[in-house]
Formats: sequence, C-alpha cells, structure tokens
Amino acid sequence: MMTSTPSALIIGASRGIGLGLVQQLSARGWQVAATCRGEIPSKSPSDVQWLTVDINHKDQRQALKSQLSAHKFDLIFINAGVYGPAHQDISQSSDEDLMALFMTNAFSPVRCAAELLPLIKSQTGVMALMTSQLASLNENGSATYPLYAASKAALNMLTRGLLDTAKTQNCTLLSVHPGWVQTDMGGQNATLTIEQSTQGIVEQIEAWSGKGGHHYVDYSGHTLQW
Repeated sequence: MMTSTPSALIIGASRGIGLGLVQQLSARGWQVAATCRGEIPSKSPSDVQWLTVDINHKDQRQALKSQLSAHKFDLIFINAGVYGPAHQDISQSSDEDLMALFMTNAFSPVRCAAELLPLIKSQTGVMALMTSQLASLNENGSATYPLYAASKAALNMLTRGLLDTAKTQNCTLLSVHPGWVQTDMGGQNATLTIEQSTQGIVEQIEAWSGKGGHHYVDYSGHTLQW
C-alpha cells in the first residue's frame, strides 16, 4: 500500500540494524532520512539525508521535528537500544545504570515517537519501534536478560499508550522484534545476518501499511504474544 516513492526516517542508524535498514530501504528506491549521534557512517548510501540527534535530549528531539516539519513519511522507525549492565542483575545495578537503560530503551524512544507522529502519512503511514521478543512475559518465560527485557517491556506498554493518537492520525503502530542478529549486541553466533533481518523487517512494514492498530511482530511476520 506504499506510494510509488515512499519515504522513511530511521532514528538511530549509525550502525547495526539501523544502518542495515537505511541500506535496505535505499536499495529499494525509498527516499531515506536517518539520524546518528556522531559521524555519518562510512557505509551509508550516498542519497541518504543525515541528521544529528541524541534522542535522550529534549531540545535535540524538538530541533529534529522542526527540521522535518514540512515532510510526511510513510515510515518512521525508531531504533534505539542498549543492553544495560553486563551482569543483568538488578541487585548489582546502580540507580544510575537502571535509569540510563530505561531512558534509552523506553522513555526517550516513545517520547520521540509521540513528537514525530504528526509527520506520519495518514492511512498508509507506519510508526515502528524496535523492541525484542524478550519483552514478552509469554515469549520469555525464563526471564532471559531481565533488565534488558524489562526495559523493552516498558517500551511496548508506553508504545501502546500512543494508540489513541495513532488512531486519530489514521496510521499503524508496530513493535518489531528483529530476530537474533549478528550485531555488536547480538554477537557473531546469532542466527541472522543484518541483511536477512532488515529485509524481513521492511517486508513487514510494507505488509502492515494501512492496517491500523498496534501490532507486536517479528521480522518474519509472526505475531508475538504480549
């Protein structure tokens, strides 16, 4: 249901899955804008518009929205995430460590999504946020990586809080699990390459365009349990 020349904004695209999404969409003929906190990645396609933003800073998020206020996007994909403390033990974690984890993985992404929702195209537009299958109480019965998983569960719930606004703007909300991917976080033993994951993600974006509602899906099209 996408238009002939769809446009996308990828938040957090300096490396890994974010950069992979930029490359995948550009190769498919999308007009792509992307953000990073530092230098533009050397592997970026030449036709991508790069903007600098750290979404943990309100003034930078607002400046980004102002820069893009004249645009309407088919897709805004917010790809932000850190693993948190390596031990993943709440009893060993400082308040500062926990706040940093939840700020980056849950609070700032949803604030950014709320602020950018007016830039999504009506009817066909998709607002997607990168989550994890580990965020689900049903899918993650053994509480694997509990701190990281809890931050992504918070992301899912806060994203659900955007549903009424998304309905008003007639767009679709997606919480997307990319699979176990060979990135710095996923490690080299992961089962998917970045290309395989991002190809599947883009196919899901296109499949859910125009459907409305809020959906928790993985890169291959499976609907996950909350």
